[in-house]
Amino acid sequence: MRFEGEVIRSRQNKNIVELCKLSDRRAREASRLFRFDGIKLLEEAIGNGTRIKCIFLRESSSECIVKRLEDRFGDSAFERAERILVVSDDVFERISEEKSPEGVITVAKYIDKLQKIVTIYYSADFLEMKDERIVLLESVRDPSNIGAVIRSAAALGVDRMILSEDCADIYHPRAVRASMGTLFNQRIDRVSDLAEVIRGLAESGRRVFAAALDSSASVLGAFERQTGDCVVIGNEGHGLSERVKAACTHAVVIPMSERAESFNAAVAASILMWEFSK
Repeated sequence: MRFEGEVIRSRQNKNIVELCKLSDRRAREASRLFRFDGIKLLEEAIGNGTRIKCIFLRESSSECIVKRLEDRFGDSAFERAERILVVSDDVFERISEEKSPEGVITVAKYIDKLQKIVTIYYSADFLEMKDERIVLLESVRDPSNIGAVIRSAAALGVDRMILSEDCADIYHPRAVRASMGTLFNQRIDRVSDLAEVIRGLAESGRRVFAAALDSSASVLGAFERQTGDCVVIGNEGHGLSERVKAACTHAVVIPMSERAESFNAAVAASILMWEFSK
């Protein structure tokens, strides 16, 4: 493997400057690029055919990382990477977002199938999804929670996640890290009007459950699930908006002991997805 150029030894190098900008959402959206640290995430990205803009390797780790990737993927290990740069250890330690850097940072292109912005009209094709298992999120703003929900959704066989526009950025480094690579193959749509999507799903014959502390809510596990059931999870601090709850056809509550008032949003989503997947 031949690396491009000399070893980067300055924090002011233009490639390093552009990399560090990707910690900001506006920079990510403007460039349609995102970054992530770690060898496992890079392996998942390569395995899922993600388009890679650049791979930054720590100088002292470069050869062993290349060997690991070539052992797993053969000669095609770096086919999807436009550039491979080596960075001195001291500069790498300063730009990594990991407490114990593994020696590789990747810059990848946005995964188009994961972020389909629907702005005005939700077409029949978008809402049909006859055989898809769907979970919806409203205003979940913690990137780590978003990543954890993506990971659970993939593990539990959810076909599609639909996020309100004000949910945390799925390309935030903490979201990518928490997803443990499942971001690269989980279908995700971000929509501007979640309530309208819910009404469309209901009109197509689906039951849509609002996860909400409501007097009319059914207790999770105490009713029969049906094929096509969907569940909507909201912000753990404020729950679902009244508009979204009004669009749902049913409500569901997770039983819990009196020692706690609520679940973390990612935990609640995992419990709900598990029960609805049975």
